[in-house]
Formats: sequence, C-alpha cells, structure tokens
Amino acid sequence: MTYRFPDTALLIFCKAPIPGQVKTRLSPHLTPVQSAQTHQQLAVITLQMATEQPFCPIQLWCSPDTLDNFFSHLTQNFPLTLHQQQGDDLGARMLYAMSSALMVYRHAIVIGTDCPSLTPATLQQACIALKETDVVLAPAEDGGYVLMGCNRPQPNLFVDMPWGTSAVLALTRERIRQQNLRCHELATFWDVDTFDDYCRWQKMAAL
Repeated sequence: MTYRFPDTALLIFCKAPIPGQVKTRLSPHLTPVQSAQTHQQLAVITLQMATEQPFCPIQLWCSPDTLDNFFSHLTQNFPLTLHQQQGDDLGARMLYAMSSALMVYRHAIVIGTDCPSLTPATLQQACIALKETDVVLAPAEDGGYVLMGCNRPQPNLFVDMPWGTSAVLALTRERIRQQNLRCHELATFWDVDTFDDYCRWQKMAAL
C-alpha cells in the first residue's frame, strides 16, 4: 500500500472487549455485555475513520494481549499490525508504544478508540503538523486529550500523570512549556466515557 505519510505511524490503543472490563462507566444504563458491544462498535468506527484514506501505517496496540478473537477479526478487515501494550499505567504503555514506533518511523501519533468525533482531516492535520513541530495535541472537552503526536520519545509527557482526570490536559501543556517544546494544538473533541457521552454519540450517529 502506498501511504501519503509513510514516515508516520498511527498507534491506536484498544482493549479486548471483555464484559465488565470495558466502558464500565456506562453502567448501570448498559449491561456489561452491551458496554462491551459499544466498545467494539467504537473501535470499528475508529478504524474505519483511520483507513478511509491511506495516510500512514497503522499499529493496533492491544490490551491485555493480542489473542482476543476481536483483534483477529480486525486484522482481517483493516490494514494494521497487532502489538501488545506494555507498562503499569496508561502513560507507561503509551510511552512504550511511542518509543517502539519511533525506532522505525520519524513520527508517531497515538489515539484511542472512544472518540467518534475524530475525522480523517484531523489525522491529516496531525501528520502535516509533525513535520514542523515537536508535539501535536488534540484536546478533549473533559480535560484530557484524544490525540498526541511526537517526533521523539517524551517521557515527561507520560510519566506521573493523573490519568483519567480533568487535570491531564493542563499538566501536559505545562510540561510542554517546561521542556520548551514546540506544540501544535488541533481542535477540541469529545469522547465516549459516560452515559451522557453515549447518548450524544447516538444522536450524532442518527443524523
């Protein structure tokens, strides 16, 4: 396959859709099985978005391992490679994935699978921006971020972060300033964490 940005890797973080272990904040409105199905739907939507145009190679970083049948199904339907997440928390896992990818590619972008508002245009903007800056960041409405791109490993952006809180974005911005890194911020997006987010997504999908 010919990519527009062959020197950039898109790292997509995805958990195995195990009931009771994914999208738990959708309870009690959805059952564990329904929450797992929602997780699968969002993952497929993310991959459809990421592969709508052949921007760059895609790596699916899987948790707890790459053995779930859902991951095998995705490899049969999308051009991607499977990789196992490594690390004790989200920051360590993202840093490991980033560091691994940047041993092969000049640029790396990491996203999750719960942001249905992301678009191919956003991915293209991130790929272009990384050629001129150190970090690309797409803020989330809840105080986190939905996309991070780097040209080299940046441990200070991933270590000792209050993951899952509204303080992540502000602290990330502060550490970017402390490191004197050039940063390009994209538009602000929203992701599906709570049942209100789920309802918002359902309304968007119905349009």
